[in-house]
Amino acid sequence: MEAGELVEAAKKLLEGRHGRLGAAALRAALVDLYEFWLSKAAASAGVDTAVPGVALVAVGGLGRRELVPFSDLDLVLVHNGNTGVGEIADALWYPLWDARVGLDHSVRTPGEALKVASEDLRTAVGLLDARYLAGDQDLAGRLAAAAKENWRRTARKRLGELASSARQRWKRSGEIAQSAAPDLKHGRGGLRDLGLLEAFAAAQLADRPGEELLAAKELLLDVRTELRRELRRDRDVLSPPDAEAVAVELGFGDRFTLARKLSGAGRAVSYAVDTVLRAVDVAPRTRFGRRPSRTPLDDGVVLHGSEVSLARDAVPARDPALLLRVAAASARTGRPIAQGTLRTLADSAPELRAPWPAGARDALTELLGAGEGLLDAVEALDRTGLWARLFPEWGAVRDLPPREPVHSWTVDRHLVQACVEAAKLTTTVSRPDLLLLGALLHDIGKGRAADHSELGAKIAAQVAARIGLSEVDAGVVAAMVRHHLLLPDTATRRDISEPDTVRRVLKTLDHDPLLVDLLQALAKADSLATGPGVWTEWKAALIAQLAGRCREALQGKALSTPEPLDAEQRELVETATATGQPQVHISSEGKVATVVLAAPTQSELLAPAAGVLALHSLEVHTAMLHGHDGGRVGVFTASPKFGSLPDVTLLREQFARALGGALPLTQKLAAKERDYARAPVESGGPKVLWFDDETSGSTTVVLELRATDRIGLLYHVAGALRQCEAEVRWAKVATLGAAVVDSFAIAPRHGRLDREWRDRIEQAVLAAAS
Repeated sequence: MEAGELVEAAKKLLEGRHGRLGAAALRAALVDLYEFWLSKAAASAGVDTAVPGVALVAVGGLGRRELVPFSDLDLVLVHNGNTGVGEIADALWYPLWDARVGLDHSVRTPGEALKVASEDLRTAVGLLDARYLAGDQDLAGRLAAAAKENWRRTARKRLGELASSARQRWKRSGEIAQSAAPDLKHGRGGLRDLGLLEAFAAAQLADRPGEELLAAKELLLDVRTELRRELRRDRDVLSPPDAEAVAVELGFGDRFTLARKLSGAGRAVSYAVDTVLRAVDVAPRTRFGRRPSRTPLDDGVVLHGSEVSLARDAVPARDPALLLRVAAASARTGRPIAQGTLRTLADSAPELRAPWPAGARDALTELLGAGEGLLDAVEALDRTGLWARLFPEWGAVRDLPPREPVHSWTVDRHLVQACVEAAKLTTTVSRPDLLLLGALLHDIGKGRAADHSELGAKIAAQVAARIGLSEVDAGVVAAMVRHHLLLPDTATRRDISEPDTVRRVLKTLDHDPLLVDLLQALAKADSLATGPGVWTEWKAALIAQLAGRCREALQGKALSTPEPLDAEQRELVETATATGQPQVHISSEGKVATVVLAAPTQSELLAPAAGVLALHSLEVHTAMLHGHDGGRVGVFTASPKFGSLPDVTLLREQFARALGGALPLTQKLAAKERDYARAPVESGGPKVLWFDDETSGSTTVVLELRATDRIGLLYHVAGALRQCEAEVRWAKVATLGAAVVDSFAIAPRHGRLDREWRDRIEQAVLAAAS
C-alpha cells in the first residue's frame, strides 16, 4: 500500500463508505490502518526483526492507541549507532510527507532519547507512551523501560516545572469546565491533563485514574473524534455550532446536554490534577518528622502547611457557620481547602437553618468579596456537595451552557465571575454586601421556562430571606436581579438625553438612589464577567451618564434637554451650507471618537455616512441626526475596530462622493466583507422588536434589530429605512461579540405610523440584515 492509498483508506473510514463507525471504533480502525502501513513501510525501508539495532516506535496518540482523525503521527526511529539509519529514515518519512500526512519524528539512539528527555519535559512524558511498531523489539522495549524508570526516579524533582508548564497552558487555553467553547486537548481538565494524571501514576505519585476519570477521558476522546470528523480538519476547540452536530452524533440530543456532560468531565479531571499537585507539593515538607506549621486564620480555621484546615478544637456539628468561614479563609488567602477538612464538613456540618445567624452572613460576604480566590473556593465546595447545601437553587444553573454566543462561561461560572468583578467595585457603593449578593444571583433564574429576570427576582427574594436579610434589604436584592439589565439596555438603546427616559428609569426603580448605585456597579461586573469586549469605554460612558442624570433628578435638579448641536457642530453644518461642500470633523477621547459629518442639503445622510465609516473600519455606537440651517448633520460616536482613526481629508472626499452617488459603497463593502469574512456564527436569524418612544409621544417609534454583526450592516439597514421613507431621528448600535442590537428612533416621512407601515419597514430591515 502506497502512502497515497493510506490517505485514501483513512478518508473512506471518515466518510463511512463501508458503514459509519462509532467514535471509539473509528479511532481503533485508524490505529490498525496506520500500524499496518507503518509495519509494511518499515520492513521495506530495512527495519526488520531479522536486523537488530533498529526499531520503529510510536508515541503520542498512536502510542496510546488513541489516534483521532487528522492527528500527526508521532514516531521515533531508535537505533544502536546504525550507519544506514539516515537512508532508512528517508525511506519512511518521505512517502508520508509526499502524501501530506502530519508527522512529528525523530531519529535517536536510546541514550540520545533519554538525554533529550532529561532536558525536555514534554519528551520525558511522551516517552511514557512509547510502543513498539516494527524492527528490533528488544531495543524498543529497553528504551520504553528505561524511559519509565528514569521518570520514576526524577519525576518528583520535576513537579515544579510540570505544574508551571500546566498552568501556563491553562492560561493560554482556558478551561474545559464551564467554558462556552472548550479546548478539548489543551484546556484545563482536558486530554493533556489526563496525560498528566497517567504520568503521575507512572511515577507512583498517584493512583491510576479511576472509573470517573476514565469515563471523562472516553467522553473527551469521543467529542474530539466527532469534532474532527465533522470539520474534516485538526481542530480541538468545540464552538457552539459545532457542538450541535457533535451532540447529535454522540446521542446527546442537543449541545446543551453535551456541554453539561463536558463541564462535569472537565471538573473531574481538573480537580484530580489539583489534588495530586497539592499532595506532592505537601509531601516533601512533612519528611523527617517535621510537622507543617499551623497558623490561625479565623475562629476554628487554620493554615496547616499550605492548606486551609480545621483547628484541632473545631466542632463542625455545633458550628453551622464554620463551613463559610473555612471557604472565606481559603478564598481570602488563595490556599486550597484540605481534602480531609472537606470530607469532615461534608459528613458532619449541620444545615444552616433560616434565618442564618449574623456571623454566617458576614462570612458569606467575606467569601463573595474575596476576589479571584472565590473561584477555587466555590469549586471545592461544589465538588463535595457543600455549595448546594448553602444554595439549593444552584442546581438549575450548574454547568448550564449559555444561549448567547457573547458569553464565555456557563451560567454558574458567570455568576461566580461576576462576584469576582463586583469585589473590585465594593468601594463605589454604600452597601457592598448587597452588591455581592446581587452579583451572585442576578442570573439565577436562567435555565427555566420563564423570564429569567422576573423568576430570578423571586428566587433572590427567597434566598435573601433565608440568609437573614431584613425585608427591606431582601427587596433591594430582588429589585437588583429584576432590573439588572435596565441601565445597560436603556443607555445603549434609548435617547438618554431626553428627560422622559430618565423619568421612566426612576419610576421603574421606585426613585431609590441606592438601587441606581448598585445597578451601575452590577452592570459593569456583569459585562466584565460575560466575555471580552462586552464592557467598552462607550458603554461605560453611556451608563455613567444615565446614572448621573438619575442622581441629578433624585436631588431635585431640573432635567433639561441638551441642545442637539454644540457651537462647533452648528458652525460645521453652516459652513457646509454656505460652501455647498460636505464637512467632516473628528475628535477623540480614549478609544471612542466623535465624528461629525455635515451635508449642505436636507438629503439622506445616515446610509452614506454609515457606509463610509464602515469602509474605514469604524464601529459606530451612536448616530444622532439633525437638520440645521438648511443642511443636515450627523454626530456619530465610533471606535476603530483596529488601527487608528482615518485621515479627515480622505474621509471628507469619500463622504462627498457617497452623498453624490459617485462612490459604489455596496460593491466596496461587499469586497471588504469578503476580505474580512468571519466564521459562521450560530444564529436564529435577524429579529425585529418594536417599542413606543416615550420621549416623543405617538410621532416616533423605536425599532430594535437583533442580528449577526457584519461589515456594513448599519449601511444596509439605513438604506432599507430610506427606501421605506422612514426618517431616522437617532440610532444606537450595541455590539455584543458576533451579534448586534441596533435601535432606531424612526417616523414616517409621509402618511401614518400604523401597523401596515411597521410591517413594510420590518420586512425591509430583516431582508437587509439577512
